[in-house]
Amino acid sequence: MTTGKPASLILRFAIPLIIGNFLQQTYSIVDSLVVGNYIGKEALGAVGSTSPLTFLFISLFMGIGIGGTVVISQFFGAKNNERVQMTIETMYKAFIVISVILTILSSYFVDELIHLIGVPEEISGMAKDYIEIIFLGYIGLFGYNINNCILQGLGDSVSNVIYLTISVVMNIVLDFLFVGYMNFGVAGAAYATIISNFSSFLFGIWHINKSKTGFRIRLFTKNFDSKTLGEVVRLGVPAGMQNVIFSLGMIVVIRLVNSYGTDFIAGYNAAIKIDGLAFLPMTSFASAVTAYVGQNVGAGQLDRVRHGVRSALIINTITSAVLSTLVIILGPHLLNLFLDEYDAGVINAGMAYIYRIVPFLFLLGILFVFNCALRGAGSSIYPMFVTLISLILGRAPLAYFLADHFGRDALYYAWPLGWVVGLMLVIPMYFSGRWRDKASRIHGEKMLHIKERAEA
Repeated sequence: MTTGKPASLILRFAIPLIIGNFLQQTYSIVDSLVVGNYIGKEALGAVGSTSPLTFLFISLFMGIGIGGTVVISQFFGAKNNERVQMTIETMYKAFIVISVILTILSSYFVDELIHLIGVPEEISGMAKDYIEIIFLGYIGLFGYNINNCILQGLGDSVSNVIYLTISVVMNIVLDFLFVGYMNFGVAGAAYATIISNFSSFLFGIWHINKSKTGFRIRLFTKNFDSKTLGEVVRLGVPAGMQNVIFSLGMIVVIRLVNSYGTDFIAGYNAAIKIDGLAFLPMTSFASAVTAYVGQNVGAGQLDRVRHGVRSALIINTITSAVLSTLVIILGPHLLNLFLDEYDAGVINAGMAYIYRIVPFLFLLGILFVFNCALRGAGSSIYPMFVTLISLILGRAPLAYFLADHFGRDALYYAWPLGWVVGLMLVIPMYFSGRWRDKASRIHGEKMLHIKERAEA
């Protein structure tokens, strides 16, 4: 990604990511579609209401993956293959430890977590049945994502899509088998998801170890570099903490949503799945920016960074306008797909979300591009600060204020208002150019390291 037209490179890198993210999103969408149609709106609400819990526990772990992508892409851009291999092995050893810890903690405190998000009593039993099985399958979910982060750092966004496609087809088949045919209830959807995630994880390991890059996943070696892990953590934990803050903000909001009853919960959870699909290309373009900026920083080509960011902003804005229009027009029909029969209460609740959030998705796309650009350049703290302020001082308190003063549907305006707060912070930081100083220092340090090794 260090030569060629930035727009073409970002598009070429992002398209496989879009496909992969769509396939990954399919897991939760298919779960919701199947339980909503075969069991009912109560099951739809139960499965959807637990999503902030899953995101909360994977957030810190995902920070390692994001930090690893940046470190790998910078070493790879600098052609320091030895450090790339050490980073991969170090990340994987940290991944095993964190997976075990998070699985134990989340399983032990499952009742407290269900209570934390305020799930109504009438659906709390189904919510628990679903989420405690998902917790047990964390290693597959984490493993798939860490493989994906490694491949992205190497500039490969295509390979994992193939194996993810296989696992998604497996998930769909198992969902219908376990829920539709064998009547396992919401537990069946959870089993289908963790089996499919684990399969995708194993496919990814096999591919990386068989690829022609020469890099390998080796768990039983003594290779572990604390300094490399420190760099991954330095870059990744702020991103992970950003996701933790985001998920905590969502838990605060989901408690408010859960207080309005089953119809409102089901409508919200169906709408957020549709919204996630609409925003999916924009997150993929932003992820491409992280890899693009990281590799160009590693190669010392800082002038290309601004061109790439500008191209991503244009692509994101056009994509957002097209997809938002389609979702608004087709909203009622899309929402009805999640129900076994037409339910006006659920449909109206879902459209309240769509009308108030989807038209403003372009703001979130812009925010993501700038945050990912700063992160790819090695400035990981500031994006975390932006997310903290936009959520804590923006979305969460505004949701309660708007719902209290203007009715429950108005709470959704807190989303775009929070994004505006974030943009007011990140845009001045980006255009100040301070990230260039940090990026120049990173490139200088890596070049010095290579020179020292060559002279040794």
